Amino acid sequence: MASSTAAEAGAWKWAIRKRVWDALEADGVARAPRPAHHRIPNFDGAAAAADLLGRLEVFLNAQCVKVNPDSPQKQVRFLTLSGDKKLLTPQPRLTTEFFSVLDSQMIPTGCIPEASTPAGAAKYGRPLGLDEKIKVDLIVIGSVAVDPNSGARLGKGEGFAELEYGMLRYMGAIDDSTIIVTTVHDTQLVDNIPLEKLQVHDVPVDIICTPTQVIFTNTTIPKPQGIYWEKLSPEKLSQIRVLRELKARIEHETGTKLPCGPSVKLPQPQASKEEELECKS
Repeated sequence: MASSTAAEAGAWKWAIRKRVWDALEADGVARAPRPAHHRIPNFDGAAAAADLLGRLEVFLNAQCVKVNPDSPQKQVRFLTLSGDKKLLTPQPRLTTEFFSVLDSQMIPTGCIPEASTPAGAAKYGRPLGLDEKIKVDLIVIGSVAVDPNSGARLGKGEGFAELEYGMLRYMGAIDDSTIIVTTVHDTQLVDNIPLEKLQVHDVPVDIICTPTQVIFTNTTIPKPQGIYWEKLSPEKLSQIRVLRELKARIEHETGTKLPCGPSVKLPQPQASKEEELECKS
């Protein structure tokens, strides 16, 4: 019963995601890895959107930038490393390590393009532990759909961006003032994300960069304050070692057992040969 209730609660999100994924494919702007469905979709103009982000004052002034590992944000990772900034990027699905941290000094000459891929970040970076003291100045997040009027955002439905955000809050690396940016195609802009249906762990965005424009959302949606254990399913917890370690640590330190969310059926990962090639390109 809990699983079906959770599915019904998120049905409206999947309807919006499907409409956006379908439109990207129908309009011919989706790019490899394909299909766009069930991914943070890559799109024609992703580099142009990244370049607009790269001209923003918040990016230019940032010393440490957290960027998601997906294909459409590869140019953002490249600009971060090329700008002599520290790059913090999660390992895909957090199944091996937590985050990799790297900067241009750690990368051999001519290897920044490779280091901008998930495989390259793991190769040249070093693992970041939960106890490390680090300040993240800017977060770049992938999206499936985003509302330019409110800053409400939908990811691909696996919840990794929210978990990464919550863990960074736990570490003290970010706070409410940390700016969150997303790069998307204009097709991914929607105006029907119902704010009253958003959950406490949903991460809003302050700035949207598309290939054609920069939008300051002036969002009033509260940013998550950490990890909401009561929303975290046993299946998701079993998937991510660092989360299990963090939960055990908090329970040991507080002497209190943390709550657990309802059981859910996790979506199947959409790994593909194209993604593997992207990692190596």
